[in-house]
Amino acid sequence: MSIRAIHRAGSHDLLIDLDSLDAVLALNAALEASPLPGQRDLLAAAQTVFLKFSSSQEAKAAMATLPDLEVASADRSAGKLVEIPVHYDGEDLEALAKLTGLSVEAVINVHTSQTWRAVFGGFAPGFAYLLGENQKLNVPRRDTPRTKVPSGAVALAGDYSAVYPRQSPGGWQLIGHTDLQMWDLDRENPALIRPQDTVQFIATTQKLSVSQQADAPVDTGITEPTSGLKVIDAGLQSLLQDAGRIGYGNLGVGAAGAADPKAYRQANSLVGNALDHAVIENLGSIITLEASEDQVLAHSGAQAKLFITPAKDDPVRTTRQVLSNTPFALLNGERLSVEPDGQGMRSYLAVRGEIALPPVLGSLSTDTLSSVGPDPLTSGSFIPVKSPKIGHIVGNPQPSTLVVPDDDGVYQLRVIAGPRTEWFGQQGLDHLTGQLWDVTSESNRVGIRLATEGTPLERVLTGELASEGVARGSLQVPPSGLPVLFLADHPVTGGYPVIATVLAEDLSVAAQLPPGSRIRFVLQSPAALTAK
Repeated sequence: MSIRAIHRAGSHDLLIDLDSLDAVLALNAALEASPLPGQRDLLAAAQTVFLKFSSSQEAKAAMATLPDLEVASADRSAGKLVEIPVHYDGEDLEALAKLTGLSVEAVINVHTSQTWRAVFGGFAPGFAYLLGENQKLNVPRRDTPRTKVPSGAVALAGDYSAVYPRQSPGGWQLIGHTDLQMWDLDRENPALIRPQDTVQFIATTQKLSVSQQADAPVDTGITEPTSGLKVIDAGLQSLLQDAGRIGYGNLGVGAAGAADPKAYRQANSLVGNALDHAVIENLGSIITLEASEDQVLAHSGAQAKLFITPAKDDPVRTTRQVLSNTPFALLNGERLSVEPDGQGMRSYLAVRGEIALPPVLGSLSTDTLSSVGPDPLTSGSFIPVKSPKIGHIVGNPQPSTLVVPDDDGVYQLRVIAGPRTEWFGQQGLDHLTGQLWDVTSESNRVGIRLATEGTPLERVLTGELASEGVARGSLQVPPSGLPVLFLADHPVTGGYPVIATVLAEDLSVAAQLPPGSRIRFVLQSPAALTAK
């Protein structure tokens, strides 16, 4: 194995450049088998391995350890054989035949007569990059990507073939489709194809049909939960979020989790919960909840007014106002209404105890990009709450976690350079930090799209960057030169260079910026990173 370079990718992550795909797969296999101290996730790509750590200190220690790591060759027989029946009816099949100088029948024969190795995942949950035994079907991506590629589409691009696991945008050449479900959370292994599996495509005209007779209801003896919160008005967007799901990067599944980690942890602390318990994340601070049995709640994050109206059968109590950043009681039948009142975009509501819903891949976080996790809350949703363990103490009032702008109304976000600063040079980095950037309305949990009254960033390198893992906080720069700041639900891989990465400590600030906010990026040295 030969490591060409190790780059810091934000506060806690590393991007490792290697000299070959075999080296990538060997290092990935070694780190899956024996994770480094603090390693939380990893993601292999064509030329890189991306590593996530729990702290900056652990990432720094890994930089010293990795060059001397003993790595054996990747085991090419480690996976299973997966057969994929394909209807060869893709929209690009005839055009692709002309590109390769083959007939349509020859294209199908080449595709089915070789085995394909799943070398890495990414892009979307269940999407696997399949490397063939030859390059006879090496074709470029489409000049104009499709806005909608259907689920099950079988495609080619470069040296790879793949099956789209769900409807999504995409620029690969479509040659057919399969009826198999590539990603299914009801399976023990949700991804039909996992890295190191071998795939054999089989031409078919028969449609697969799986019918199952509904099972008769089973009396489990478990009654429906009665303690919890009923959603009366879910507002613009209300989601369950916790600390996120870890360890599924190679399957294309991101961490998700609370967009504003500081406010999220504060809400849990106020009600006496463990800091990684699930809470309600609400966009716009408009939500109404009703208590089923007595509950203790706390609100943090965006500024808001909180009103509690009494239960319908309570002749004594009247509407009262409670404060954010302090715990309060919501008695059986009472309703809490949250209304926006100033700064911030996202509110967090924690309830004392534990939200008693089944986790999805180990987490209750809702990923809006991949649709992994619980469905968004709607009017009528019921959130069951399990009583806390003895000894959990309700917290005291705390100051707001919101950060105010400077005297000029500008928010400062600290960044470290890279991992792909060389695509822009020192001039590009100076350009990024030397002018103001505006938050546009095209922003969400995936990322913040930026605009500027100045001039966009310009590349000094040409060509395409191979897709690689990206960190939360990455400032990815598309050809327009206008950066996108990745937030909690960002894709696990990206194909545009990242000029700089926002420090983890400042991502809470970014998550609370409404459209129209002005940002100045302030360059920091990697040596200044904290151990948080």
